Formats: sequence, C-alpha cells, structure tokens
Amino acid sequence: MFSESDFEIYRHAWRFAKAPDDEPQLSDSQCKTLLRKGGWLVRNTYDFDCKEETEFWYIIKDTFSGMEEHSQNERKKLRHAFRSFEFKLIDIELVRKQAYPILKATFVDYDVTDRPMDEDVFNAYLDNCSKENFDFWGAFDITTHELVGFCAVRVFGDSCEYGLIGFEPRYKHNATYPYYGFFYKMTEYYLDNQKFRYVVDGARSITEHSNVQPFLEQNFNFRKAYCKLKIRYIWWFGIMVRVLLPFRKVIGNRNVKAVLNMHKMQY
Repeated sequence: MFSESDFEIYRHAWRFAKAPDDEPQLSDSQCKTLLRKGGWLVRNTYDFDCKEETEFWYIIKDTFSGMEEHSQNERKKLRHAFRSFEFKLIDIELVRKQAYPILKATFVDYDVTDRPMDEDVFNAYLDNCSKENFDFWGAFDITTHELVGFCAVRVFGDSCEYGLIGFEPRYKHNATYPYYGFFYKMTEYYLDNQKFRYVVDGARSITEHSNVQPFLEQNFNFRKAYCKLKIRYIWWFGIMVRVLLPFRKVIGNRNVKAVLNMHKMQY
C-alpha cells in the first residue's frame, strides 16, 4: 500500500525507506504526488527477489553457516581479523565523537570526489539516524583499543541494510583483513543470533565507485535478489535524460552517467 511517508529523498531522488521486499509498485499518479513535494525522479523497485533475472537487484544474504561457508584461505583471513580487532555494537554518540576522521580517510582512500560528506553533513546524517531504527558497529584495535572502523545498519524489523561504512585505510594493507571480520560479525549477529530473514547491502551500484558488493558476493555468499525497476522523472529532468541518453557511453561525468545507466536498467 502506498504511503508518502514510506519514501525519502536522497540526492534528488525519491526512494523507498523501508525493507525492499515491502516496496509496492507505484502508479504514475503516485509518483507525481511525490514529485510535487520535490526531487527530480522517483526510483521504484518492486517484485523483490523475483525469479526472472532482471537488470536491477539488491545484494542480500539470507543464510548463515558460520565458518563452514568459507574456504581455508578465507578462514585464515578471518582469524587474522579476529586477532587484530574487536567488533561490537556501539553507541551513536561514540560515532558522533570519533568516526568522522575515519570516514574522511575512507573517502580519500576510495578517491571519492563527487559526494564526500563534510562534518556538518555527517552530523546531520546521524541526527536523522537517531530518529529511526539504526544500529552502529565499531571495530577497535585490540592493542590500542582505538576505534578504527564503523558501520551504520538500518534495521527494518526482521531484516536490515548495511549502510555507511568507514575503516582507517592503514589497516587495509597490513594483512589484518578488517572488512572480513566486520562483515562476518555483523552477519552472524543478524542472521544467526537475531534470526533476521535477510541482510542487504543495498541495491545495484550505479556509480560503481566501490567494490564492496562484489567482495560480499565472492567472499560471503551474498547473492543478487532480482527485482523490477521503474523510474519516473519531473518533466524537465526527463527531457534531459532522453536528450543525453544516446551519448551515455561517452559522457564523462560520473553522476550523469549513473542516471543514464539506471534508465537503461528499467524493466
């Protein structure tokens, strides 16, 4: 059932703010209702985890078998991570006080230039998180007890979405495998301890600025939950998309190219 309050604007686009398997298929009139309140487009995904292999999907994991899921090499990396870090739930105020330098360093390491958060935007993000149901995870250096990584997790009752994540880049290159430990501990908690139906690491990336989703598929048995995608534009933005669409392969701007690529992913 359609409710305006179930949708939020992110980077000028309306998207569903609850568990992806609850998102309804929207009519044109419902999309227009949202666009009258702002935004340039509505991204509507529906028929979650359908049998058809569509061009759009969410990356999810809905089973957990512990260490048995992993190869000998992956288990070795996990043991390194557990010897080097403690991974645990933390309070949002600790994130507010200590996490921004970690996030800033992460953006620099990933060479993110089109959408890095400044500290004010980060604090505004945390303010919004405090109004909803978010968990925060921290990774602590076992030797120094210093917070060196964090992850925000949006909880939807019996499922959750891994969100904003940062880790001090210096740990990525010293054979401690922090991301292995982080994702193992969080997935163990939500699927094994809390008995959630699934965890999700977001929809298909259209900017492809991060390798997190392929990493989760290759090393943690995440899979594609295919769905159907429809996009509705405010009139002037729709004209721009259609004019630029024939040139999408030669356009250099990452954000423009992402929108044009997403347009081609529609069902």
